[in-house]
Amino acid sequence: MLPSQPLLHAAVLALAVLQALASDTFIAAVYEHAVILPGFTFKPVSPADALALMNKNMDILEGAVKEAAQQGAKIIVTPEDGIYGWRFTREDIYPYLEDIPDPAVNWIPCTDPTRRFVLPFAPAPVQERLSCMARNNSIYVVANIGDKKPCNSSDPGCPSDGRYQYNTNVVYDSEGKLVARYHKYNLFMSEIQFNYPKEPKAITFETPFGKFGIFTCFDILFREPAVVLVSELQVDTVLFPTAWMNVLPFLTAIEFHSAWAMGMGVNLLSANTHNLSLQMTGSGIYAPDGARKYYYNMNTEDGHLLMAELAAHPRLSPASLPAVNWSSYALSMERPSPNPHEFRGLIFHDWFTFTDLTAPEGNLQVCQKDLCCHLSYKMAGKTEEVYVLGAFDGLHVVEGHYYLQICTLLKCRSTELTSCGQPVETAQTRFEMFSLSGTFGTNYVFPEVLYSGVQLAPGEFEVLEDGHLISKARPTKPVVTVTLFGRWYEKD
Repeated sequence: MLPSQPLLHAAVLALAVLQALASDTFIAAVYEHAVILPGFTFKPVSPADALALMNKNMDILEGAVKEAAQQGAKIIVTPEDGIYGWRFTREDIYPYLEDIPDPAVNWIPCTDPTRRFVLPFAPAPVQERLSCMARNNSIYVVANIGDKKPCNSSDPGCPSDGRYQYNTNVVYDSEGKLVARYHKYNLFMSEIQFNYPKEPKAITFETPFGKFGIFTCFDILFREPAVVLVSELQVDTVLFPTAWMNVLPFLTAIEFHSAWAMGMGVNLLSANTHNLSLQMTGSGIYAPDGARKYYYNMNTEDGHLLMAELAAHPRLSPASLPAVNWSSYALSMERPSPNPHEFRGLIFHDWFTFTDLTAPEGNLQVCQKDLCCHLSYKMAGKTEEVYVLGAFDGLHVVEGHYYLQICTLLKCRSTELTSCGQPVETAQTRFEMFSLSGTFGTNYVFPEVLYSGVQLAPGEFEVLEDGHLISKARPTKPVVTVTLFGRWYEKD
C-alpha cells in the first residue's frame, strides 16, 4: 500500500528536520588542566574534605566549560585525573568515588540528583555538578572521575575490601543527561588504586555531529578498545582524557596523539593534565590530515583552553587519508648488503639498529629482523649535528608489553654516536626534503614529524598510498625526528 500524500509530506518534512539538525562540522574544545592535588595524609580524608578538593578543581573546569560554550563549542573534553589528581592508595581514593550508573537508566543528575529510580540511592554531588555544567551551558561535557561497585564472595574476582574501583570517563549531553560511561581497561602500572574491568568494552554514542567513542590515556597503545572503536565500530571522533608523561623521541603527547589520529583516520580530542614536574603537557584537537590546534608548554603552570572546528564525518572528507599499503614502497627496494656503519643504540629500553647520515644527501637503508627502513633525504647544508636512520622490530617490555615496528630519522643528542636515541628537544639542521618508508608487517602505522622546540608540522608532510612518508615542501623548521611508529597488536 502506498502512503497517503499527507503522510508522505510528513516523512519528507521529518527527514528535512533531521538533516538540518545534523552538522557537517562542529566546534570542539579541550582543556589542559593544572590539577589541584590532594595533600599527603596518613589516613583517608573525609568525604566532605574529598568533595571540597574536587569542587576546587571543578570550579576551574566550569570556567573552561562556560568559555567554550560561549564561543560555540558543542563538546569539551577535560583530562584524566582532572577532578582529584593522583597520589592515592586504594584506600585513600575511596572518599573521592561515586557510584556511576549505566547510562541506560536515562538519568539527568542535574534535575534528579537523588536518583529516585535507584534504591537505595547514594549521594552523587560530582555527577550532579558535571551534569549541570553541561545542561546550563548547552554543551557536551566529558570528564574523568572514579566509580565504585560493591561485590561479594560469590564473585571470585571480588577484592578483599568488597568493592571494585574504576578509573572512569563520563559524558553528559547538552541536556545534562548521562550518555556514556567508560571504565579504563589498560591501567598504567602505577594505578594501584583501581581495578580493570573483566572484559574490555568499546563505548560509543551518537550526536548530531557524528558518532563518538571514548577511552583513556594508556588505552591508546593497545587494540582494545581503541582500534576496535575505529576499525569495527566506525566512530568519527574519539574522546581522550589523559594524564600523559612525555617521553622523547616518539611518545610526547602531541606527537603520538596527532599521529594516531592520522594513522586511524579519525578526529581525536586529547585533553592532558598539566604538571611540569611530571613532564605532563600536550593537548590537542587532531584531524586525519593533521593537528587543528595543539598546546605544549613546559614554561608555565597554567591551564589552557583549545578550540577548533572539525568535520563531523572525517571519513567522508576529501582530506581523509587514503587506504595505505604500509610496506609497498619499501618492498620495492633491494634489501641492502651489510652496512659497515651500522651500530646499536637504546631508545626507551629498546635496542635499535642505526646507521648515521654521513653525507648531506643520500639514500639509506637499515634493517632489523623483518623490518627494513628506507630513507631518502637532502639537508639544507651540513651542520655539526649528527642524525641517524634507525629500525626496531620487537616486543617492548618496560611499563607495558606491546610489539613495535619503528622506522625513524632522528637527531642524536651530541656528536657522539653513543648519544643517539637519547631525548632531544631542539635542533638546528634543516632539510630540503625527506622520504621515509619500511617493510611493515602491520597495517597500524602512525606517522610522526617533530620539529625543534617540540613542535608539530601540520600540513608539511603526507603519507602516500604506497606507504612512504614525504615532506610536501621544504620543512619550515629544523627536524628532531621523522618516524613511522608501527604497532603489531597480534604479536603482543
